[in-house]
Amino acid sequence: MEDCLLKIGFWAGIAVPFFNIPLILRMIKRKSSADISLIWAVGVWVCFMLMLPSGLVSEDVNFKAFSIANITFFSVVVLVAIRYRIGKKNDRK
Repeated sequence: MEDCLLKIGFWAGIAVPFFNIPLILRMIKRKSSADISLIWAVGVWVCFMLMLPSGLVSEDVNFKAFSIANITFFSVVVLVAIRYRIGKKNDRK
């Protein structure tokens, strides 16, 4: 039973960051990140970056998998949000 719960936790930890994909696709489709707070996005990303070393050295495979998947997908969110925010400022000049 415990092994089953660990496997469920592992796959759930990997699956959660995939829910960033609709957000990324919406920003790309609209070519805008105006409804995303950059302070929030960068703040969350910094927290994930600060947690990453702990996840990488942890013997808990679930925490390690979640940390890697989360930083990967949330980095894309932040990069896309910044790209469209900077792109809008450059278009105004």
